[in-house]
Amino acid sequence: MADVDELDHRLLALLQEDGRRTYSDMAGVVGLSVAAVKRRVDRLQETGVITGFTAQVDHAKLGWGVEAFTELRYAGTTGVADIVATATTVPEVQAVYTIAGDPDALVQVRVRDVPHLQQVIDRLRSAGPIAGTKTLLVLGAWNRS
Repeated sequence: MADVDELDHRLLALLQEDGRRTYSDMAGVVGLSVAAVKRRVDRLQETGVITGFTAQVDHAKLGWGVEAFTELRYAGTTGVADIVATATTVPEVQAVYTIAGDPDALVQVRVRDVPHLQQVIDRLRSAGPIAGTKTLLVLGAWNRS
């Protein structure tokens, strides 16, 4: 586990609010010099606490406004690597979570509309030794990024 103090947590919170925040702005908020903030952020990146910076995209404005989670149940003794490999063959899959218990995996998909969702589910079902699926349509979302 990385050695992270209260100031580091405050810097992380600021970057999570706005990944484009300047060192100068963060220095003013936390009461450190710009150089000290840069050193801390660099250390957080070097130790792997900060894994990257991304842009948040409104997928609906790009025509991909339907999001769903599909539970996948696999037949027999399918390995975890095979579960991930099967799901990632479908381009609409955004994330694969292998989980303990029933089901074997939870797959996040993003599609244009409900007929497109049906096509994606059909492709997932035919992509590997899947014994069953259950799909949950996302109505709204909030996350603590």
